[in-house]
Amino acid sequence: MAELKAETVLITGANRGIGLELVKQLSNSECPPAQIFATYWQPNPAQELQKLADEQSVVKMIELDVTDSANIQKAVEAVETSLGTTGLNLLINNAGINSYATLETLTAEDMMAVYRTNVVGPLLVSKAFLPSLKKAAQALHLEGMSCNKAAIVNITSLLGSIQLSRKNFTRAPMYPYRLSKAALNMASMCLSEDLKQYQILCTAVHPGWVQTDMGGMEAPMPVTDSVSSILKVLSSLSQRETGKFLDWEGKEIDW
Repeated sequence: MAELKAETVLITGANRGIGLELVKQLSNSECPPAQIFATYWQPNPAQELQKLADEQSVVKMIELDVTDSANIQKAVEAVETSLGTTGLNLLINNAGINSYATLETLTAEDMMAVYRTNVVGPLLVSKAFLPSLKKAAQALHLEGMSCNKAAIVNITSLLGSIQLSRKNFTRAPMYPYRLSKAALNMASMCLSEDLKQYQILCTAVHPGWVQTDMGGMEAPMPVTDSVSSILKVLSSLSQRETGKFLDWEGKEIDW
């Protein structure tokens, strides 16, 4: 198995759950990135992330509200100042919110709030950091695409699969969440086609049903297991996987 050797990584929603565990495992790996930009949104507690940043010099906390264009630009400026002449190798769009709304309970406000965070947010963040990703892709003379070179990874969900929706709809209707993840999957496909010309990889990854605040404690998978598997998958991605919908083990999922 290849090793993830991205020198610079940015993770959104890094103050809890999968995002926080990604920061932990990357910073404690045998060959950690030179810089891990761990973003958080101020209203959410970030004490554990702050403790990690205090202990690990490679972890740099960046405030980022993915629904606020001005805040995104401020984060870009902070990251680019820290990067200097170096580009950004890996952007992991992990920040997201949940909604258990059914057809009977959903509202327009709920639908739009979830869509803004789970779809518009990753697209705006990807657009804003595209110059840094391009810089990384151009600077590294590596053949093909990889997460070590330049990549966008969107953390999505199996619940966004239209093909598989009939199999799991009754258990979790979750209209706003399902629709947002289906849209994020399409965004991932569009980005993968748009960014091929720059040798920037883009893929969508389902982390599994994970024991986090969002997934709940009834979920079967510990967050440590999910993240360790995801990192193994990321280390092996190439141009063959750009534009694909994968699970935490690297298995392809039907759109």
